[in-house]
Amino acid sequence: MFTNWRISSFNGALLAAYFIPTWTIVALKIMVSPIHGLYEQPSISVALFISDHLQLATMTTIRFAWLLALGRLTVVAFFAIFLVLITRASIRNSGGCDEALAMALGIGSVISFASMVLASQVGETAALKLHATELLMLLGTAIVLLVERPAEAARPRLERNVAADDLSFQQSQLPYNP
Repeated sequence: MFTNWRISSFNGALLAAYFIPTWTIVALKIMVSPIHGLYEQPSISVALFISDHLQLATMTTIRFAWLLALGRLTVVAFFAIFLVLITRASIRNSGGCDEALAMALGIGSVISFASMVLASQVGETAALKLHATELLMLLGTAIVLLVERPAEAARPRLERNVAADDLSFQQSQLPYNP
């Protein structure tokens, strides 16, 4: 069963197991109570930057909090779509689930990178470590997704073995071979 899993699919499933519950809880806390949810540990760097450097009104801060929650829920939705797509072996083997994973990695990396930069601006070291860790996990999976060779064409295993055997018995067709 696990012989046909690609490394990026397995790594993406592990990431989804972390990001779906974690970012959903953070986004729901922001949606229920925008100001209180924004000032909790996962979003404190954004909240401090908005209040200290931008000096925005309360309603504008609430809109930024909801926008952050919407971005996090978008990443969660793409990870959920990815998990649904990898349940089918034909989609997983052909790489049909890579687009959903790439979207989740891209949007999640932008959110984590922006949060990391804002945490460094306000001097929040715990949030900086959290966002740097999340960013490294996302970028590591993105690199695996980019470097991993494409999935083989959907041919039966017997046909692939016959094609490899046929090539082994042929003579080389080099130009200097008489």
